Formats: sequence, structure tokens, C-alpha cells
Amino acid sequence: MTACATEPTAEGGDEDPVPPVPPAPCVITADGAYAARLARGPHPDAWFPERWTLDGPEPYAVPLPVHQPEEPGTEVQPLADGRVLVRRFVQDRHTFSLLYPTGPGTGELPLGAVECPQARARLRLLPPAPCGERAHALAVGERTSTVWLVAGGAFGPERLAEIPGRCSGGVWLDHAGRMLALDRELGGRTKTVVVDLEDGEVSPLLQIAADSDDRLLLADPDSGLLLIRSDAPSPGAPRLGWGVLGSTLPVRFPESLRLPDCALTPFAVQPGQMLAPERCAVALRIDGAFGTWVGTWRPAERLLHQLAAPEGWLAGSGLWTPDGVLRLPYATADEPCAVARLIPPSAPVEAEPAAPEPTVAEPTTARPVPLQQAPLSRLVTN
Repeated sequence: MTACATEPTAEGGDEDPVPPVPPAPCVITADGAYAARLARGPHPDAWFPERWTLDGPEPYAVPLPVHQPEEPGTEVQPLADGRVLVRRFVQDRHTFSLLYPTGPGTGELPLGAVECPQARARLRLLPPAPCGERAHALAVGERTSTVWLVAGGAFGPERLAEIPGRCSGGVWLDHAGRMLALDRELGGRTKTVVVDLEDGEVSPLLQIAADSDDRLLLADPDSGLLLIRSDAPSPGAPRLGWGVLGSTLPVRFPESLRLPDCALTPFAVQPGQMLAPERCAVALRIDGAFGTWVGTWRPAERLLHQLAAPEGWLAGSGLWTPDGVLRLPYATADEPCAVARLIPPSAPVEAEPAAPEPTVAEPTTARPVPLQQAPLSRLVTN
């Protein structure tokens, strides 16, 4: 058992900061080979982990039930070798185990626990690491946040870094899984910082204006494209924008990413577009009064395509192939494990592109370069 390095919070304040990205009901490995989710069992209140294999001719699911049903708050995350990490909250402890199929049953390898009294909502898994061999968790206290290695280490949960302030989010900036971006609330403002998980060093990444709340939602290590939410262009009304890691250009907040009475949440970026952030396709979850559907957008096009989601879409989950096909997992009574392939329409790039092609830091750079600070007078909103 390992003690959680968090502090007691004030009464009523023991939950994480509200995450800017709603959690997806299906978690996919960085290479797209596996996915995992909690599925309902025969009884409506019974849940069990389920692993999906996505890299074969047809997707298929493998149920991984254990001796008792899981609680709805249990988190699951697939690893690159096909095992599934499970985080459970049991008697003031967050326990971690690896599940794997063993003939007719399910094997379980306990990995240890992190003790966080009265902290059900204060520790959560971070997005899958790019390597697929490790898994991390973020514990949030009143004054500090801690990044834990919970799978892939040698001796159970291992504390990697402690960050002053309350952190949320979690975006990987490199292919090695060393540089992790977190949105830190400190002094009444939220800014994105970078944590080097090898030495624990914390450095600023996203600081658009002194009095703005700035969050990093997604990043693509190949192109350097960053998807950002900030209230810098309109205080009190956060907007979606984009920037480029290591660029000296200001962050841009295009009008095409504003839909009245709808919430837009980016969830996937097209990989493989080396040093070409303007051509990267971005997938967005769109939530409105009439349901949830899919949007696709490229910085160079300045146009948001709106597409119907497949029935049973596990909303907010999906991935792009390098050649521009969007794969969306869905589950229905007739197709309990399926993936829809969407090819968004192409729009002609405007004669004046959204931004000149910038110089981008190489993906193997040891430390990300902070974004250029962009005062309100330099924000681009078209």
C-alpha cells in the first residue's frame, strides 16, 4: 500500500476540478490496437470490464468479469499487450489490477494500492501513455497534485512528480511518454504546465493572457498541433482555439469552432502529418439540445463539417488513421462490438491559409518549448 500525497480539503471541496473534456466511455490505446470499457452484465446494475481488439480484420470483444461486479465508478484502461488495467475504490484506497483472459475465466494480477481517505473522486487514471506499456494516475489535493505510475513499474505504484496547485486534464506531448501537460489551478487562474516525469521538473507551457484561464485539450506530437480552450478572447466565455508547439505565432480562435447553444469537445487528432499542423484533421464531439453528433475540422479549411454519429456510438471515443479515416467505436443490441469508419468531406483550402506554416519543434525534443504569449491584441478569432 502507498500513501497518497494529498491533503484534506475543505468541507464540500474534495472533488477534482471540473475536467474540460468529459470522460469517454471507451478508452483506446495510443496505437489503436485495443480498447476497453465497462459493459453491462445480465443484471442492469452489474458491470464488468470488456476488452476490444481493433487491429484485426473485424473488431471483437472479450469480457473480463471477475468474482463480483464492478461499480460504475471503476476505471479501465487497455495496455499495448492486451491486458486491461482496472482502478477500483475500496475502503479509502484506490487499488490497481491487471486483467487478462485465461481460457474460460479471467486472470487478475494485483499491482498495489494508493491510499487516499475519502477521495473517491480525487484520483483518476490519465490518458493511455504513448508507449502502451505504462499507466499513470493523477491524485488531486487541496494544494498539491501528484502523478503516480500505477502500471509498468517494478514495485507497485510509484510517485513520479508532485505539482503545487490543483491539476486537471492530462495530455501527452511526446511519443516516449515523458512529457505530460496538466492544467494547473493556482492563485485563482488555470494555466497549462509541463511535467517531466523523469526528473519531476515542472515548467509553463500555455499562458495566453495574464488574467485568462487556459487549458490544453489535445496535442499531436507529429505535427505539433495543440487544441486549446481559453477565455482570453472573451472573458468568462471559454472558446476553442489552436496553436503549434514551439511556434512564435499567436493562438488562434476560429469562428468555425463556435456553434450557438452547443458544446464542442475535441477527442482525436490525425497523426502522421509531420510538421504540417494546418492539415491535421480534428474530431470533435458536439452536444446540443437534440443529441450528440460528430464534427471534423482542419485548421487550414476554416470549416466545421457536422456528421451524424453511428447509433450506439461510445460518445467521445475514436481515433484517426494517418490517411484520414475516423474510426468510431459503437455498441448496439445487434452489434455489441463494432467500429464505424467515417471519411469526412474535403473542403478547398482558402487562398489565404489560416496561418503560415510555422517552424515546429521536433517530436524528439527533450523539452517542449512554451507557446508564445499572445496578448489579447494579438489573438486571431477568424
